Amino acid sequence: MLATYSLSGSTIVTPDRIIRDGRVKVEKNRIKSLTDASKVNIELDSGIYCYPALINVHDHLRGNYLPRIGPQNGDYYLNWSYWERDLRNSPVLVERANISVDQMYLLSAYKNLFAGVATVNDHFPHEFNEPLIPLLPIRVINNYTLAHECSSFDLNWGDGIEIEHRRAVERGHPFITHLEEGFDEESQSGVEILERLNCLDDHDVFIHCIGFSDSDIRKVRAAGASVAWCPAWNVFMFNVTCKIRKMIEEGVNVCIGTDSTATGSVNLLEEIRFARYVYKRMYGERLDAKTLVDMVTTHPAKAFWMEDKIGSVEEGKYADLLFIRPREGDPYEALVSARMEDIELMIQEGTPIYGDEKYEELFRRRDCDYSTIEVNGRRMCVKGDPAGLLERVRRAVGFKKVLDYLPFGG
Repeated sequence: MLATYSLSGSTIVTPDRIIRDGRVKVEKNRIKSLTDASKVNIELDSGIYCYPALINVHDHLRGNYLPRIGPQNGDYYLNWSYWERDLRNSPVLVERANISVDQMYLLSAYKNLFAGVATVNDHFPHEFNEPLIPLLPIRVINNYTLAHECSSFDLNWGDGIEIEHRRAVERGHPFITHLEEGFDEESQSGVEILERLNCLDDHDVFIHCIGFSDSDIRKVRAAGASVAWCPAWNVFMFNVTCKIRKMIEEGVNVCIGTDSTATGSVNLLEEIRFARYVYKRMYGERLDAKTLVDMVTTHPAKAFWMEDKIGSVEEGKYADLLFIRPREGDPYEALVSARMEDIELMIQEGTPIYGDEKYEELFRRRDCDYSTIEVNGRRMCVKGDPAGLLERVRRAVGFKKVLDYLPFGG
């Protein structure tokens, strides 16, 4: 296997600094240098931008199916439990039941991969996903503890808030839970509950948080906890999102997540654009592009306690790299405006997992098990066989199912 190579000629967005006409030297699975070339050097087309591969802070990999399930005719839910009722009575769930769990996880992995995501959290208990994670083409973190929700109507995931939180502290892992995702009194008491349990600190990753008061936001910032903002899910389910400008102003470590396509955006690239849209609608001003980029790179790396490994293009970190053909000249705006068809090449731990067929030799020399698909008129190499997966799904459901997060097979 090719151990060392370099990629030259792109604009590298680290994302804290911009390196024009940059060079990334990869050695095994790490970034060796941002200045040196290797004997095996790949010269990229002019104008390509390089970013750290994206991080989706929140997803449910059993739930990435379409169409969405939710309130009708502009209505909204009081709390998440009302959605659970609608899910169980939905014909979409009946259809989805024809697909095996391992197929659902593969579909979910490709939902993320085709949006430039190399790392995702599957917010389910470990016994649900541990056998499946090694089979997936991207990194699904398994160093976490969790609860479902800090309320009496949660799903009782894990061994209880206090035990799970203590494990997170002992192991240096994140403790991940939905929090204040509703309008009833109990849903809006999540921060107070965690305070009483002595479980409010910098290991916490709180999902949704639409009920946060100004006081809650200040407490979360003082504790060093992170927030997973899923604006499309928030608006679809509740017609509102969290006090996002207040969180940013207070310095909360905000990350963007998709939730599943059952209720959220089709992928992380769409979620980034929706985040900017809803922010403008709420506050009459545009959310800064650099802030949005941080929310899918450095911020979730911090939330996952993985800053030493992922989230930025730096020497010593995993060679998780995303190369795109930009629609905008500004490097940060270019990522905010990017779509699936704009991806040129994606690398995880030094091995290509998706890219134009011009890089096929790199796929071969890094021993990547790949297939080819056509995306918007371009032949692309991709780790695994998503086209074969889609065909198996279609046979299982009995018709030509289209999933918008797959950029082929329409």
